[in-house]
Amino acid sequence: MAGKTQTAGIEELYRKETIDAQKARYRKLTEGYKSYFACEGEGIRYFSAPGRTEVGGNHTDHNNGKVLAASVDFDIIAAAEPIDEPVVIIKSEGHDECRIDLGELSPSEAEKLTATAILRGVSKGFDDRGFKTGGFRAYTMSNVAKGSGLASSAAFEVLIGTIYSFLYNGGGIDPIKIAQIGQFAENNYFGKPSGIMGQMASSVGGFVAIDLKDIESPIIEHVNVDFDSFGHALCIIDTNDDHIDFAADYASIPDEMHAIAEYFSVKNLRQLVKYDILLNINLLREKFGDRAVLRAIHFFEENKRVDKLVNALKRNDFQAFLDSINESGNSSYKYLQNVYSCSDVSHQGLSVGLNIAEYALERKGASRVHGGGFAGTIQAFVPFEMLKEFKMELEKVFGPGSCHVMKIRRVGGCEVLAESL
Repeated sequence: MAGKTQTAGIEELYRKETIDAQKARYRKLTEGYKSYFACEGEGIRYFSAPGRTEVGGNHTDHNNGKVLAASVDFDIIAAAEPIDEPVVIIKSEGHDECRIDLGELSPSEAEKLTATAILRGVSKGFDDRGFKTGGFRAYTMSNVAKGSGLASSAAFEVLIGTIYSFLYNGGGIDPIKIAQIGQFAENNYFGKPSGIMGQMASSVGGFVAIDLKDIESPIIEHVNVDFDSFGHALCIIDTNDDHIDFAADYASIPDEMHAIAEYFSVKNLRQLVKYDILLNINLLREKFGDRAVLRAIHFFEENKRVDKLVNALKRNDFQAFLDSINESGNSSYKYLQNVYSCSDVSHQGLSVGLNIAEYALERKGASRVHGGGFAGTIQAFVPFEMLKEFKMELEKVFGPGSCHVMKIRRVGGCEVLAESL
């Protein structure tokens, strides 16, 4: 799949009942831009990059596995204009300004885990691939909360890439390339060893099945489905834990999977099959420990589940889809082991959330860990008729507004047409 960066009107991006509120949000964005940069903003252009929900493929992407993801209607938006100076200035509402000189794009250890690191890394990624960059200033607003499991850093990376695409490359850059540049920035500048699922879903948009066997030329398939017709809502529940403290736990998953792969003299688990692990299981347990072996087994089974999820959606077998979602959550909990940190067993917000969700659903719907794990969010598919009660039960524990009902957004990173605002 290849193409140009997308453009869209506001009606394509958000739920119908929220359009007036979204227009007010863009007006506030414009006012913030004009006030902060003390200008008339006559050349303002608008951009949006969505958060994403992981539907299947928990921790498979960093080993060239398969994933199913979807973009949602929580996003980062920007008002931006090009400037003549070779600098980029971004002011995000509620955060300090980040600024870089385009003549200095080397990574900085002091900038790791900051927006400035992402900005510098995306700019370097564009340069390295021969794309054009140039100065711009932007004001941004976001409802993709950090630590929400909706890939806030990936959305920010896609936003910057989308701005560069339209301001300096005529909107002609393939969304897949923007996603790859985003992952480069995340890994080498931001300092997080993530896979590419977040960036790909945010950049491409809609339900996307991604086969990463060839990371430079991933196979992307849009799964065209009317999700509302299944009578279930997608809910993301924020357990209000900050997973930044669990960076080492998160990194241990790809580290252990790659260590198993290296034993077989290959780069990643996708180059192996489950039988390789089972045939050598005693040696692998002794050398790498049981958790690493279990995580490798999870990888192979989770890859199969992605195919099952996609095929279930294609044939409109929603019960089979829900069964696979529950299987994925079960595997993540027992084998991948990313629901809580063994170094901090007194804090298990995800485990509590999954317990409440399971009983609130009364053997209907599905629930699972969402995203990287260890803290943050869970995902649930909730029958419409149970939604009100479900929200109430979860918000009793995690507070008002912690259960978010999402729209699956069909458009990824895009320029928002000003005339639609």
